[in-house]
This record gives sequence, C-alpha cells and structure tokens, in this order.
Amino acid sequence: MVIGLIGGLVVAIGIVLIPLPGPGWLIVIAGLAIWAIEFVWARHLLRFTRDKLRSWTAWVGRQSWPVRILIGAAGLVFVAIVAAASLKLSLGVNIVEDVWQYITTH
Repeated sequence: MVIGLIGGLVVAIGIVLIPLPGPGWLIVIAGLAIWAIEFVWARHLLRFTRDKLRSWTAWVGRQSWPVRILIGAAGLVFVAIVAAASLKLSLGVNIVEDVWQYITTH
C-alpha cells in the first residue's frame, strides 16, 4: 500500500508539472518505476514506455542534421508556447505582448 501511495504521489506531481518547462514527464516515469516495484501492470507500462523512448531516440539519431535541427526547433517552440501560456495563466504576465511592445518602441 505504501508503494502505491508513494508512486501515486510522484505520478500526480509529475502530471501537474507536465505543462510547465521542466522534467514533468521524467517525474511521471519515476513514479511509474516506483509502482513497477509492486504492480505488474506498471512494469508492463514502464517497459512499453522505455521501448518507445528508445525507438524515438534511435529514429532521431538516424535522421540528417537538418531534420534533427527541425525537431529541436519544434521542441523549443512548444516549450516557449507552454512557458508563455503558463506565465499568462498563472501570473497574469503576457510576455508576448511585452516583447512586442519592446520591439515596436525601440
């Protein structure tokens, strides 16, 4: 029961952190690894996740440099959008508008 609670807490924290820049998915996977100590279904899900992550990284590794740069740029754009949305929704800071005002006034 303790393993289930600790794993659930770690997974819940990771899920909350997913939309923010940072290691949200890594924390979810860590919680899944904790659950895998006790639960067979979590072991299977963790194995599936590892296999998919390995196949993704192997696929990216086989791509040409321009494709890798495009994948990296898409990841950076996604993180920037999530960060801007997080700032606007949580702190009321509209970073896009602030940057645009700075550019147009200088």
